Amino acid sequence: MLKSESLQIAAEDFRYLLNRGYPRKAALELVGNRYGLTFNERHRLHRGVFSDQDSKWRKARRISFHQIRNKDLAIDGHNVIITLEAGLSGLPLIFGDDGFIRDISGRSGSYRTSERTEEALLLIFEALKRRKPRHTLFLFDAPMSRSGELAKEIRGRLKKEGIPGDARAMKVPEKVLIGFSGIVATTDTAIIDRSKQTVDFAGALLRKRLKPGSILGLRKTPHRSKKIKALTPQGETK
Repeated sequence: MLKSESLQIAAEDFRYLLNRGYPRKAALELVGNRYGLTFNERHRLHRGVFSDQDSKWRKARRISFHQIRNKDLAIDGHNVIITLEAGLSGLPLIFGDDGFIRDISGRSGSYRTSERTEEALLLIFEALKRRKPRHTLFLFDAPMSRSGELAKEIRGRLKKEGIPGDARAMKVPEKVLIGFSGIVATTDTAIIDRSKQTVDFAGALLRKRLKPGSILGLRKTPHRSKKIKALTPQGETK
């Protein structure tokens, strides 16, 4: 069996277990061990595969990109910029079951600004000028490198472009993002699940720029049975 086929089957088994209430961490370990998946392959499943219920919940809260016009918008700064940079650099992205495009390069913890950051910011500001949200708030994780400088730079750009908005570096930006009264631009599942409306900001921009096949997917295959063999914690079939 080809590795891609094995990963697809692993994704279906992972989804099956999630749909039956298995804890996410335990289910991923079980399936990962069963198919001998690498760390990167497990990460791909983690970022792209969700239960049907969670996917339906998030899709109901996701609005289309053009609907940000005249609305208050909060942007999960590092989340959006890192996703854009990954796509622009040709790094892997995945289209999740819940309809969001996510970066799977695992760079968040070691993120540093680069020449791609400027390219990503240009795309973001072009989109803001075109879609015209009422007010845009960028929020960055203060502990991450150059967060304060990045927020300051964006405040300057907002003023220069005449775009109503602000940018802040905060120790815990989730405190503002979760419960924000307007639209939240993020692919962070914890934030999406507690937001009224969300938008896949980076995904909307990348769809227009990437070649077909650049975004990976682990969708269900109609020919495969909905049932799988029961698995023991060691990953062996009973």
